[in-house]
Amino acid sequence: MLDIKIEKTTNPKAKPEGPLGFGKIFTDHMFIMNYTEGKGWHDARIVPYGNLEFSPASMVFHYGQEMFEGLKAYRGDDGNTYLFRPDMNAKRTNATNDRLCIPHLPEEDFVQAVKAIVKMDEDWVPTEKGTSLYVRPFIIATDDFLGVAPSKTYLFIIILSPSGAYYASGLEPVGIWIEDDYVRAVKGGMGFAKTGGNYAASLAAQVKAHDAGYSQVLWLDGVERKYIEEVGAMNIFFKIDGEIVTPMLNGSILPGITRDSVLQLCRDWGYRVSERKISVDELLEAQKSGKLEEVFGTGTAAVISPVGKLRYKDDVMTIGDGSIGEVSQRLYDTVTGIQTGKLEDKFGWRFII
Repeated sequence: MLDIKIEKTTNPKAKPEGPLGFGKIFTDHMFIMNYTEGKGWHDARIVPYGNLEFSPASMVFHYGQEMFEGLKAYRGDDGNTYLFRPDMNAKRTNATNDRLCIPHLPEEDFVQAVKAIVKMDEDWVPTEKGTSLYVRPFIIATDDFLGVAPSKTYLFIIILSPSGAYYASGLEPVGIWIEDDYVRAVKGGMGFAKTGGNYAASLAAQVKAHDAGYSQVLWLDGVERKYIEEVGAMNIFFKIDGEIVTPMLNGSILPGITRDSVLQLCRDWGYRVSERKISVDELLEAQKSGKLEEVFGTGTAAVISPVGKLRYKDDVMTIGDGSIGEVSQRLYDTVTGIQTGKLEDKFGWRFII
């Protein structure tokens, strides 16, 4: 159990008015905890949100030893504030930490810290439909040393951001660019880890896709360059001839928490569900034969993101009639209903603040 010291701000910010956007506004406080080799994690505290001061030699700037997570807090119709599966974020934090040689953070401490900072700034949780309080925990290496080795000191920080929909278009189906030039990750690398280097590696393709009018990049495997992996900010699902298909976890795909939730829901509803290799050629054939019925992404930020169009080289695939599909809509309604307390939570996913 963490002994969290609290320093309240003496200069609270005005609450935002109008559209929130995503990840642009930050609350009054943040959580910080130090790690020192030989001492472990210590000095847990909530302090006023503000800038941090580091040595220019801090290892995070030079060698990229850092990780982050993302989850949300929701205001229920009953007035309660809920988190969605924060224990899974805690488990994934340590999976990432293992890959990056960052010390383990006790899962119960992670969840306690998230609950504490959300409780502190609970009045920042927005109430409008489709809004939430985005929670960003992260760990950075802080040794001031120019050498390639694990740091001996770290900071664990949590900041909060009241946010609207990840996509300004909401549940309008998006266009996805299947990347055939750049590669994001390979098995044995860091594709499964939640670390900034994976996202930096995606930027060049993301810019190319945006310039062509597409919202996100869908990555192929880095070896054969033909098997579907994931979208830049989401896992990806396909409904092919009645079957729900998603790429299997293979070490280069992020094990998404929304992905896991969707798999459980679809199986519970009686759909045929497969986690397997799926090639871009199989997608093209399914679309041409009329069997590619729905495509959607899953992730914390967007929850469910229906896909209306896929581009691969010279082929542009329109999915169905270009509108949101039945499964996508049902999943969105169910996941958000559980998150906000509107629906029964028979899986035990909802945590009350």
